[in-house]
Amino acid sequence: MKFRVERDVLADAAAWVARSLPARPPVPVLGGVLVEASTGGDGERLTVSGFDYETSARVELDATIGDPGRVLVSGRLLADITRALPSKPVDLVVDGARATIACGNSRFTLPTMPVEDYPQLPAMPQLAGTVAADVLAEAVSQVAVAAGRDDTLPMLTGVRLEIEGSQLTLAATDRFRLAVRELEWTPGEDLAGVSSAVLIPSRTLAEVAKTLAGAGTVSLALSAGDGMLGITGGGRRATTRLLDAEFPRFRQLIPSDHTSAAVVEVGPLVEAIKRVALVTDRVAQVRLELSEDGLRLAAGGDDVGSAEEELACELDGAPLTIAFNPGYLLDALGALHAERAQLTFTTPSRPALVRPVQAEEPGGDSDDGDDADKARPGYLHLLMPVRLPG
Repeated sequence: MKFRVERDVLADAAAWVARSLPARPPVPVLGGVLVEASTGGDGERLTVSGFDYETSARVELDATIGDPGRVLVSGRLLADITRALPSKPVDLVVDGARATIACGNSRFTLPTMPVEDYPQLPAMPQLAGTVAADVLAEAVSQVAVAAGRDDTLPMLTGVRLEIEGSQLTLAATDRFRLAVRELEWTPGEDLAGVSSAVLIPSRTLAEVAKTLAGAGTVSLALSAGDGMLGITGGGRRATTRLLDAEFPRFRQLIPSDHTSAAVVEVGPLVEAIKRVALVTDRVAQVRLELSEDGLRLAAGGDDVGSAEEELACELDGAPLTIAFNPGYLLDALGALHAERAQLTFTTPSRPALVRPVQAEEPGGDSDDGDDADKARPGYLHLLMPVRLPG
């Protein structure tokens, strides 16, 4: 086997595939990356792929093929080496049980692993539909921030994907917060008018969606019966096994009304939270005191010091004092991707909602309509408050 490929192209492909590999594979070959060079009707093609029986990743590259063949080498080592190579063409030659990588004046020799012991990559499920890659990437990043990290509660480590005709709904929760995003997509002919829901590992979905953000359009392939989701775009494809767990009934958690609504600039609020949170103790909380005079942030106490800061805000409704975990509040604000946020409340002990505010149209009147009507549809972030002291 022998081929030449551009260094940046190979390094990017090796890094992406290696990210999907287990840190401690149960058997050595599952930590490997399969590199295949072929010639034929489709021209000269190089593919880099990995599979650990849970997730798979595969990239197709343009390369100059000398001798077709297949080789299996350590995925993480290949990624580290190609990232460190000089910016020159890379030549890879396989001779027996060794693979030699040459680039400029650099030369590496890697042991190969038995290709025959490597599992066959899963077939791509049936096409479910297509969606703009950047829209999907943004939506996934907005909800994945609320997904749980505790693997002993698998139903909370996933992103729920609901298909309802031309609308996708993504949701994630770790019990302390909930993020929901709705977006439009183009369903396949077989899914037109069909409802479906699956639970996808959040870390895998977030990584794949972020990588494919510049692909223009991505295709989603789904096989609920086989428990498999596939995503393709930009010469890349990935599959992951779905989580076999029951996601909480999240819609019943979302308050249907509110008694107070505040609109505030996101940037100044984020910076203020970071400052006052410096004096929070192990029971991390930042208090929000909303009144007609504006928003007052406060944290800390006599034992650890205290901090407070005042910000302008537009309050509609009754004054309120409520407290949140500052990290969770910052995550929610960072996921809005908007300059202004709307926060709605009922009582200090019930969930609050954070939504992005629709930007004003050029030449529009900022005073027309109620602020509660300005929240941009499609995304919301629910936060459970922290119990106030005393």
